[in-house]
Amino acid sequence: MTASVSAPQPTRGKLASSVSAEQLTEITELFQNRRPGYSLDSPFYTDPAVFALDMQAIFGTHWLFATSVAEIPEPGDYVTVDYGPYSLIILRTDDGGVNVLHNVCRHRGARVLTEASGSTGNLVCGYHSWTYSPEGELIHASTPGETKFDKNCFALKRAHGQIRAGLIFVCLAQEPPTDFDQVAEIFEPYLAPHDISRTKVAYQQNIIEEANWKLVMENNRECYHCDGHPELACSLFPTWGLSDESVPTHLEEVWKRNKQAQASLEERCRRYGIPFKVVEELDTRIAGIRISRESLDGDGESFSPDGHRLSKKLLGDLRDFRLGRCSMHLQPNSWFHFQSDHIITFAVFPINEHQTLVRTTWLVADDALEGEDYDLETLTHTWKQTNLQDKAFVELCQKGAASPVYEPGPYMLSEYQVEAFLNWYTQRVLEHLA
Repeated sequence: MTASVSAPQPTRGKLASSVSAEQLTEITELFQNRRPGYSLDSPFYTDPAVFALDMQAIFGTHWLFATSVAEIPEPGDYVTVDYGPYSLIILRTDDGGVNVLHNVCRHRGARVLTEASGSTGNLVCGYHSWTYSPEGELIHASTPGETKFDKNCFALKRAHGQIRAGLIFVCLAQEPPTDFDQVAEIFEPYLAPHDISRTKVAYQQNIIEEANWKLVMENNRECYHCDGHPELACSLFPTWGLSDESVPTHLEEVWKRNKQAQASLEERCRRYGIPFKVVEELDTRIAGIRISRESLDGDGESFSPDGHRLSKKLLGDLRDFRLGRCSMHLQPNSWFHFQSDHIITFAVFPINEHQTLVRTTWLVADDALEGEDYDLETLTHTWKQTNLQDKAFVELCQKGAASPVYEPGPYMLSEYQVEAFLNWYTQRVLEHLA
């Protein structure tokens, strides 16, 4: 379900109006001269002008993960999300779709809805009570003696929105990238057995990381640093991203156990007709994706100290707890873990060049009872701790990138997905600048 757009697409001209011609040339050369296989130059992480370009070329142009239907299950339910300077209202409609509206009153620009989530009928701006329908049409803006004007000309501006496999995506461009439907067709069969429409939110964690959004995404794309995640290492094999040729000696036994667990997982997937093969198109298409189903250590059921299930309720129509994790990464701002007992979604919302909001949401079966079917602290413990550890890591990198002596360093073999992310990013920005 896609909403029409009346907001103008960000352009190079808008960027040029905020920076000098010399700065624009320098930024373009920065992207053109990016050294493959190495981390980015300092301005990519620290320069407000580069961040402004990111908001136009990436977040103002591409499909972005925003939320899931579990957060807005009923008509009139809404969430508000911010991507840098953009603020959006995502509203569930009577027909089960979504309206995506810019959260900017057409009177004097005030935020129409100020809460992070809620339920509403009409949308009323708290400043001067301009009132809009759920579709964004202006339905009330008159006071006695006021000169009449055409309300039809002052509807809330709209953006594109669609629901795919229970995940809600938005796009701010007039003409969204055309290959997202193809990507959705890739991931929908992997996600369908978990049935997000029959889940509910167990918990949501919001962390502001003092780091550029790209450092957040880069950190997620490698496990080279996973020794720093002791809670996660109990169930997530630390050999993720490695191969037979690149496994270090001290991880050979873990690698062998991982391969055995993966073979067993794939046999169960074949039995149940669940897709598991790796699809990796991170920088070879506009809407980059990586998805697979991978084994977990221990009991192989969930992110717990022994790999045992964290909720007693299976999701969707699944018949087996021991199904590892379906892991999905979507460019530019999200990653996901789908287990048989719960789902974790991760969304990245840039604030400025040195701050990023990372939102993690835990979903369980809609009939699962807290305290009976799951313990909330136990359910969320591993990734709460992992997120805080990652926050510390990326903040160290942000500080380093701001140092006068910083220079890009080489990626290791296991960091190939970081390279793919940055290759995708630079391609997309250069296309925007062309």
